[in-house]
Amino acid sequence: MNDNTICIGILTVSDRASSGEYEDKGGPAIHDWLTQAVKGHWETVARVIPDDEVLIEATLRELSDREGCCLIVTTGGTGPSPRDVTPEATENVCSKMLPGFGELMRSASLASVPTAILSRQTAGIRGQSLIINLPGKPAAIAECLQAVFPAVPYCIDLIGGAYIETHPDFCAAFRPAGARRGGN
Repeated sequence: MNDNTICIGILTVSDRASSGEYEDKGGPAIHDWLTQAVKGHWETVARVIPDDEVLIEATLRELSDREGCCLIVTTGGTGPSPRDVTPEATENVCSKMLPGFGELMRSASLASVPTAILSRQTAGIRGQSLIINLPGKPAAIAECLQAVFPAVPYCIDLIGGAYIETHPDFCAAFRPAGARRGGN
């Protein structure tokens, strides 16, 4: 990818989708939502892998360090079951955690379903990549992205990632008055 291309990683974490037992609906739901939200030219690097902490960590490192994704959005593995380890893997590869993302996503989801309190979504920073863990259901993915995405472009600015613009009629990004392109 050239330096002007925005690269976004989409990682589906699911034993059953990775084995072909059922169709991945989470990854395509993320892509569809981003298509409506992100303005300009951007590309995705998509992966579908099983619920394995070591593999999730390796894939997050690959998407950040080798593929140069400024944003990595995961789906799946955020619940309370023993195989749900996406938040742990995310924390293991990040230098800083951003708990406000998970708090806002759970709050937004609670308006629809009382079991949102069982979700362990989170977000963190690895180098110039923002990693956001989303739930697995397409409706919940859209709900959570709608809640947190206004802060995503400015967060990526602050860590030195690509400059992302949004379609304001779908999802208006917030940047403080006087914020310069590229952060600060």
